[in-house]
Parts: sequence; structure tokens; C-alpha cells
Amino acid sequence: KELFQYITRYTPQTVDLEHSLKPFIPDFIPAVGDIDAFLKVPRPDGKPDELGLMVLDEPSVKQSNPQVLALWLSEESKQHQVTQHMKTVTSVARPQLHPRAVDSWVDSIGALHRSKPPASVQYSRPVPDIDSLMQEWPAELEELLGRLQLPSARLACSLSQYVDIVCSLLDIPIYSSRIQSLHLLLSLYLEFRDSQHFTRRA
Repeated sequence: KELFQYITRYTPQTVDLEHSLKPFIPDFIPAVGDIDAFLKVPRPDGKPDELGLMVLDEPSVKQSNPQVLALWLSEESKQHQVTQHMKTVTSVARPQLHPRAVDSWVDSIGALHRSKPPASVQYSRPVPDIDSLMQEWPAELEELLGRLQLPSARLACSLSQYVDIVCSLLDIPIYSSRIQSLHLLLSLYLEFRDSQHFTRRA
């Protein structure tokens, strides 16, 4: 209780702080505008100004291409029914004068294709896996291939016979229909092409 009486006895001191007004010019720092949150101050007359809906309001984000967005949505939803609205692809008038729009379309479609998972194929006949086909050959076989010349595409044979020769060299089984053998052959080629080990050696 004795401490509380000091509260009323205390009188704050008045201190005059000297200050001087100086012009303050902040540095101009360019910054990316925020996304429009649609928080608008209404007009005094109460009429809707439709900023951001009908009239472009700054700051604005980069507008998406409706056709590319529709392709992304159909790919994500796995609904590939082509509607009348999606049949028309936007065209660029005089593309030689607007190369940036063409490059943007190509990049967007390329990104869409890269996002797709690789197609999986179910073979009807037993075939070896890619890893076993990519195994290193014996040293004797590599030495023999170094001395001999592999059959080129100019070999005097039909296309089906040439496919049989190439698949036989790579231990790819051949059946009556060569479609699956060709698919495995091209898949093996893509694996070798995209392999980091062989890319560094090249």
C-alpha cells in the first residue's frame, strides 16, 4: 500500500526535443505488383465499377491463354471430349511481326507435353526389360563388333528383314507382328539417348 502512494506523487517532466525538418526522398525500388484481391472502394453513387472483372485493373497478373488453360484442365481432369469451343485454336495475325506470341504458344504446349507421364504399354508376349537390354556386352563381342561393320540401312533386304536383323543383334525377340518389337527397340534407343552416362561419354 505504501508503494501505491508514489503513483500519485509522480509528475512527468516536460522535455522539449529539438527537431529539424529535412526533405526525405525514398529510393525508387521497382517491385512486382500484388495479385488483385478484389477489395475495391465503392463509388460514391453506388454503381458497380466492375474493376478487375470487365475493366483491367492494375496491378494485374499475366493473363493465361484460354485454349492452353482448357488443355491443361482437360488433361488434369482426364476428360478429353473435344467441344465446339475447344476446336478453334487461336491464330496469330502476321506471325512474322509477333514472334513472341508464337514462341509463347509453343512453350506452353511443350510444357503441357512434358508434364504428361510416359505412356505405358502392356506387351502381349514376353519381352526382356530395358535394364537387361542395356547391360554391357561381353568383351569378346565388343572386340568382334569393332572389327566387323554392322549392317547399314543400305543392305539389300526388305524393311521387315532389316528390322529382324537389328532386333536380333540387340536380343529383342521377334514375333509374327513386329510392332511390339519395334516399340521395344525405340524405347531402348530413347533410354540410351537420355542416359547421363552415355551423354557424358559423347
